[in-house]
Amino acid sequence: MRLPPAILGNTEEVLREVLRFMSPADVTLSRYFKDHPRFGGRERGVIAEAVYAVLRNKSFFTDFAGAGNTPSMRKLALLGLAETAGIDALGGLSEDETHFLTRIKEVDRTLLPPQMQANLPTWLYDKFVAQYGEKETLELAAALNTPAPLDLRVNSIKSNRDDVMAELAKAPIAAEPMPYAPLGLRVLKKPALQNLPLFKDGAIEVQDEGSQVLSQIVGARRGEMVVDFCAGAGGKTLALGATMRNTGRLYAFDVSEKRLAKLKPRMARSGLSNVHPVLIAHERDAKIKRLAGKIDRVLVDAPCSGMGTLRRNPDVKWRQRPEAIGEMQEKQAAILDGAARLLKGGGRLVYATCSLLNEENDFIVEQFLGTHPDFELVPMSKVLAEQKIPLEMGDYLKMLPHKHQTDGFFAAVLERKAKAKAEPVEKAAADADDATEDASGSTDA
Repeated sequence: MRLPPAILGNTEEVLREVLRFMSPADVTLSRYFKDHPRFGGRERGVIAEAVYAVLRNKSFFTDFAGAGNTPSMRKLALLGLAETAGIDALGGLSEDETHFLTRIKEVDRTLLPPQMQANLPTWLYDKFVAQYGEKETLELAAALNTPAPLDLRVNSIKSNRDDVMAELAKAPIAAEPMPYAPLGLRVLKKPALQNLPLFKDGAIEVQDEGSQVLSQIVGARRGEMVVDFCAGAGGKTLALGATMRNTGRLYAFDVSEKRLAKLKPRMARSGLSNVHPVLIAHERDAKIKRLAGKIDRVLVDAPCSGMGTLRRNPDVKWRQRPEAIGEMQEKQAAILDGAARLLKGGGRLVYATCSLLNEENDFIVEQFLGTHPDFELVPMSKVLAEQKIPLEMGDYLKMLPHKHQTDGFFAAVLERKAKAKAEPVEKAAADADDATEDASGSTDA
């Protein structure tokens, strides 16, 4: 089916804005579509997929689209559309343009220089090669340059995996169980979910399998006091609340009021009443201090470079600066130190990132253990066995797109050694109410 001729011009227009890298690609696309309300769902999908194809293949496409660092924006748009919709779907092309696209299609990319095959900036390619070696870097890059599948988490408060699969099949939407996440389903295509009764009723949430595993290794139990320290829009928070069977107290901390606001409608759909969103100013906020030594489990999904999410956010590799890694390390160490103060004796902290770089992962954990003798590392192999997750790991969780078909995730479990006498839950909960009285909005779910 031929695309409307105007699609090429629109793709070129928004691509020019995206490649300025002034804001995330999804934000730029969303703004562009809002300014062009005449587009239907199909047109928006075609343009967005073409833009993301250019971002994934930028090194290769730029080399063929023009000389030096000034490629033809029209040629880049053509390459993106041809990659996703096919050359035959493009109408109104000149003979030269058709020949150009056909020539590119016939290129054997395995014969290209390794960095061009990887489609990574030089600094990131060099870091990956130093860490993984050239062969595995190319395997990893190939996975990162492939669009991510659509993963769902079944809300165990509302349903179970078999029933959700059966309901999806009626839509009809084909889905299959995930190998690692016990409540996970992978949808084989990418249908619109927002109008499905399953979604509206809160029986399903969109969540990558790696993220689901991360939530599970926290090991949250009924009746415990748990903190999601960098909750964001709350995907892991909701998973933790369901694991706790809607009991205990689950605090969703974040420094962004906007992100916490996005959590509230998701909470309403989920049926959870044990989640308490808390707006904090920083990792040393007084609200955190008042909960010190009272919490059973803490999840720190730390801000990071995001290099594990390139399947979904390919612009990150071009927007991120190499010097930002050092800035991230300082922030990660400070957040981990602040979060650790919450734990009672015997309590567990999960430090996690969606980064693939050791500087943000192993290094931060080892640095923390070197300065916090009251904490010890719990081998990930032990934690995974406790949670009955069929993954082979050593001391750390390292989920990799080319090995596990998930986003890239790192996690370490740290346990506080000191067996301090725990306060009664009633007293701790009362203190917690005091600590959250200034939170953004009501703390009632």
